Amino acid sequence: MNTLDDIERAVKDTAHYVSSNLANYADRSGAQNPSGEQQVGGDVWADDLFFDALSYVEGVGGYASEEREDVVDCGEGYTVAIDPLDGSANLASNNSVGTIVGIYDGAVPASGREMVASMMVLYGPYTTMTVAREDRDVVQEYLLRDGHSERWGTFSLPDEPTVVGLAGKYNERSDPMNEFAQQLSRELKPRYGGATVADLAQVLEYGGLFGYPATETYPGGKLRVHFEAAPLAYLVEAAGGGSTDGEQSLLDVGPEGLHDRTPTFLGNRELVERTETALSE
Repeated sequence: MNTLDDIERAVKDTAHYVSSNLANYADRSGAQNPSGEQQVGGDVWADDLFFDALSYVEGVGGYASEEREDVVDCGEGYTVAIDPLDGSANLASNNSVGTIVGIYDGAVPASGREMVASMMVLYGPYTTMTVAREDRDVVQEYLLRDGHSERWGTFSLPDEPTVVGLAGKYNERSDPMNEFAQQLSRELKPRYGGATVADLAQVLEYGGLFGYPATETYPGGKLRVHFEAAPLAYLVEAAGGGSTDGEQSLLDVGPEGLHDRTPTFLGNRELVERTETALSE
């Protein structure tokens, strides 16, 4: 086994435990994370679990988390950037949450072009893990059940898009964004639930577009480059889709800080190109 195998195994093993114990943290509150967002107890709990599992993997040189101010130095090797519990606010209403992992070949800050793998765990009615790696030709999905992982199939985006999920309040988005959103709502089925992993899973399964645009509250976008946007872009592009911040691939976004944000759009290439055209007008 190589380092990527070890990291993948550590994420799978930890995800099994997270999936089985989420209910214990549904109503616990936390402090604020380094991005100024309110944590729930599950955020810190999941971060500690993944840190313990990943920081001691040989070949992991750094651990960067949405829940930590700085990168933890673990030695020499890859930097693991993680959103331990994406969509954690959904726990209180018993809706889906996830985990996002990006593996960078070196230190961060860095663009997504420095990534060598990406992993996405969805804790829904059942738990799945989707993996894209530079040393594999396919995007693999696993079913995590009873302490085991089963290969469940491979992902490529359907040619015909079906769903659209766009975040942000109407009165906080730009006029071009709202006009484009209205166009898409007439063509596609709206699917937005507030957990990025769950919303993107809809796009991967049925084809379409997920987006979190710039808004008045988040003029630079809400999703973090290292922990959400770039890892998911790596996965989607490996599955035959596209990504953009409105002008360029999310893999080309060059963050200056660990917790930098970006507008984020992921899905079928045709819809990604239409997004760029709509936002340039």
